[in-house]
Amino acid sequence: MTKILGISAFYHDSAAALVVNGEIVAAAQEERFTRKKHDHHFPSNAIEFCLREAGISPVDLDYVGFYDKPRAKFERLIETYTAFAPASFRSYLKALPLWLKSKLYLQREMDRAFNSQYRGRYVFADHHESHAASAFFPSPFEEAAILTLDGVGEWSTTTLGYGRGNRVRLTHEIRFPHSLGLLYSAFTYYTGFRVNSGEYKVMGLAPYGEPRFADLIRRHLIHIRDDGSFWMDQSYFNYCAGMTMINEKFHRLFGGPPRDPETMMTQREMDLAASVQLVCEEIMLKCAHHLHRITKLKNLVMAGGVALNCVGNGRILREGPFEDIWIQPAAGDAGGALGVALLIWHHVLAYPREVKPGDSQRGSLLGPKFSDDETRRFLDEVKARYYHFDNEAELLERVTNLIANGKIVGWVQGRMEFGPRALGARSIIGDPRDATMQSTLNLKIKFRESFRPFAPCVLKENAADYFAIKHESPYMLIVAPVLEKHRRELSPEDKRVMIDPDLRKRVNVLRSTIPAVTHVDYTARVQTVDEGRHGRYYRLMKRFSEKTGCPVIVNTSFNIRGEPIVCTPQEAYRCFMGTHMDALVLENAILFKEEQTNAKPFDAEAYKASFKLD
Repeated sequence: MTKILGISAFYHDSAAALVVNGEIVAAAQEERFTRKKHDHHFPSNAIEFCLREAGISPVDLDYVGFYDKPRAKFERLIETYTAFAPASFRSYLKALPLWLKSKLYLQREMDRAFNSQYRGRYVFADHHESHAASAFFPSPFEEAAILTLDGVGEWSTTTLGYGRGNRVRLTHEIRFPHSLGLLYSAFTYYTGFRVNSGEYKVMGLAPYGEPRFADLIRRHLIHIRDDGSFWMDQSYFNYCAGMTMINEKFHRLFGGPPRDPETMMTQREMDLAASVQLVCEEIMLKCAHHLHRITKLKNLVMAGGVALNCVGNGRILREGPFEDIWIQPAAGDAGGALGVALLIWHHVLAYPREVKPGDSQRGSLLGPKFSDDETRRFLDEVKARYYHFDNEAELLERVTNLIANGKIVGWVQGRMEFGPRALGARSIIGDPRDATMQSTLNLKIKFRESFRPFAPCVLKENAADYFAIKHESPYMLIVAPVLEKHRRELSPEDKRVMIDPDLRKRVNVLRSTIPAVTHVDYTARVQTVDEGRHGRYYRLMKRFSEKTGCPVIVNTSFNIRGEPIVCTPQEAYRCFMGTHMDALVLENAILFKEEQTNAKPFDAEAYKASFKLD
């Protein structure tokens, strides 16, 4: 039995993944254990979980893989700092200590983390090859074209290639400093959000704007060729040499300095978001068409941080040349841990690949789980009042009644998700037909910006009845239009509200029969739910559909703004008590907020303040 541990660390979203005899056994991000969002530190806790899940210790491991090549990355940094000296000196001084302390001596760091118990071989993979492996090997395709897009690995920022059988091969690349991920991050910074954290906010903000800056971006910042390759004018950017993404020349081009974080959003930020999103989609589509021309393959797999741009993914699926696509659920750096483990199994050890129907990602439910007994012991310790159900049907009946009556429910079941999306294991759920649900969730539960959309979960068999989607989307990585028959025509008053500068008013305009999950452009980030992957969550939705005639529910991640998705019953309970959530379901137990009169006093403000705003 061959046991392979994959690790990603030291940039953002550190993670660990364990593959045993080619099967994905466990995977988790470090942030879920340390409670520091996007934690970049060595994933000691995630590693400990993976080993514990398999019942092994470091001495039992046969291989340990790291998702990129630190020395090659360091060479790129030194070359970049040298090319941009002396302007790069401050950035160089800030980066150097971490490299000298740990990144250049990674094998020593890993030996220390394993308490010198590990005796096997360390394997260092190319960053984008790890992405490619994470996308192809778990996919349901015997062969597929591969597209990876992110900020930067060692030198590559975009790669094209193909996978066949048990091999992946990357044939084309775009190299640093020309990077679609870094272009998008520049606008994330400019619109007042945190880089490597707020990019999805830019995507969510884009439909509120008009892409009036798109031509300016194409004319000055980035030259895009027909094959999807591009060249960026570095005189507008500062990420090679300085401490920020952009410079004064960038500010002048777009009419002023960046928006200060947490200040009022203006139409300018909305239009900037719409513009960079449109350019991003254009490049993604051009890359997909060129990749299809050179590979002539019918299926596409994707990974890298830009592959989390589900609007672009949706356009590739609807408008692109491929019959089907599969995207790694942990498409960012966290997924690199899984990729390198699978690379070792298939490339280093040359084991054949078994293609499984659907995929071999196991619903991406690869994290920790907590037994019913563990959950009950915790609830008894905190003197929580709860109801325990031995019968699943009775539990689901109670929960669906709550949702149908407009209640907001925290839902914790089974193994935690691997990747940035809550997929029905650590979710907050509600009724999508409720016109006030989006603003209530944003302002009273998540404590976040009012414009942020929520995702619909839809029964797989009913997806085509509500959305313009012909394929399954189990990992919430495809945006699709809501069908015309479910849309609501806007009244003159609605249209007036839709140009109001206050986004809190715009989000409350009714647009469809499922308003809580319909974005301002009549799209939705769809998750299709099936019983094989999602088990009890599917059965919950099935009962809700039988009761209400609606096969859709609202799903958002179980956390507040700035907090990683909850992992443990303790964290779920804390979030439940610190928000305006109505009920909490922990495995077979249901808690109601108004009944927690004997609970220890809870400081909700201190809870909110314990997480940095993202």
